[in-house]
Amino acid sequence: MSTTERPRILVVGGGYVGLYAAKRIMKKMRYGEATVTVVDPRSYMTYQPFLPEVAAGSISPRHVVVPLRRVLPKAEVLTGRVTSIDQDRKVAVVTPLVGEAYELPFDYLVIALGAVSRTFPIPGLAEQGIGMKGVEEGIGLRNHVLEQLDKAESTTDENVRRRALTFVFVGGGFAGAETIGEVEDMARDAAKYYSTIKREDMRFILVDAADKILPEVGPKLGTWGKEHLESRGIEIYLSTSMDSCVDGHVVLKNGLEVDSNTIVWTAGVKPNPALARYGLPLGPRGHVDAQPTLQVTGTDYIWAAGDNAQVPDVASRKAGVENAWCPPNAQHALRQAKVLGDNVISGMRGFPQAEYSHSNKGAVAGLGLHKGVAMIVMGKTKIKLKGRLAWYMHRGYHGMAMPTWNRKIRVFADWTLAMFLKREVVSLGALETPREEFYEAAKPAPAPAAAAAPAAKAKA
Repeated sequence: MSTTERPRILVVGGGYVGLYAAKRIMKKMRYGEATVTVVDPRSYMTYQPFLPEVAAGSISPRHVVVPLRRVLPKAEVLTGRVTSIDQDRKVAVVTPLVGEAYELPFDYLVIALGAVSRTFPIPGLAEQGIGMKGVEEGIGLRNHVLEQLDKAESTTDENVRRRALTFVFVGGGFAGAETIGEVEDMARDAAKYYSTIKREDMRFILVDAADKILPEVGPKLGTWGKEHLESRGIEIYLSTSMDSCVDGHVVLKNGLEVDSNTIVWTAGVKPNPALARYGLPLGPRGHVDAQPTLQVTGTDYIWAAGDNAQVPDVASRKAGVENAWCPPNAQHALRQAKVLGDNVISGMRGFPQAEYSHSNKGAVAGLGLHKGVAMIVMGKTKIKLKGRLAWYMHRGYHGMAMPTWNRKIRVFADWTLAMFLKREVVSLGALETPREEFYEAAKPAPAPAAAAAPAAKAKA
């Protein structure tokens, strides 16, 4: 970390909003006008809409993350967490991954912490659940599912086999529906290489407390998506929830009970709980209360955007929708980040702030290879697509939304190679414990019993 007499713009969070806001600020500011410091516990940004494809092996995990230091070469990138903020002194406390915490003064502040998985105090969830918020979880889910097929192929115990081949997904929004669609597709392909496992031996279950799935694309496409997943043998239980999953024994509200080694939790997100320690005005659900200019309410030097902020949806309110707020998606995050960056520069120079206003352009979702739904909004017209064409729209939109041309090219290269080469179905579960084999080889061997006996006798 360097010290400077220039004003410091502190960006808390290096996700979609943090990355793009910092990039925009550095593009617009004059040479030496300010120091931009980005603090995040990870040194990379993850493009979360591609995590289901990472779990299915359609995209290499390295290609959905963007190194912050490469994209922001002239910024300070600190790997750690901002644990508290003193607004009176304009000082943040940074806790690095290693070493003691220290104070970092700032002049302007950007809150871009994003969201974390929204969980409930369900018995067994913390021990058994697998989330889908980070690339590590996407890789882990892929390896875990393929390991279950290995276990089922190798065992003679029917109960162990049934448990390994039962997969439970909780949450029917974009993350849940896309993940179960991609993982089922992968498992179907992988089963071709196992002599004793067929797709009919596997059980995929999707649970949601709401009365529909994929609400983001509207009721008709949501209904089609449900029917499509059910046609692939996926059981869908709506208007129900999971009561417990202790030791993998899943109990649903509707009375269904199954044993499973795989419980994937995608039941929504909530603002990062660290926001509660920053002394900022928060909304009823824990979001930072922001104005249409993305300035935090009651301040003129703090901005917030993305999943951790409640931002008035100006376009919807002008159309007559009362109390409309911008939904937490990449479409808004990208555009908010640009307006936020411009407003930080304007605030630093004493110019007026611009309001953020963006009309919804629709939503796209992939449900596996060549399968998807899409709703495209063009003015007052809504174009609804399903099947292969919607899948092309999904890949085209998110492929171009992927930050940096480096990563765009790598993602499209993965997709192009997949057209000619078969999907990889190898499990690399040992990645989670890479030192285990070396440890077993290097640890001291126990003394042989025969050698120990004379020593004990001599001592006596």
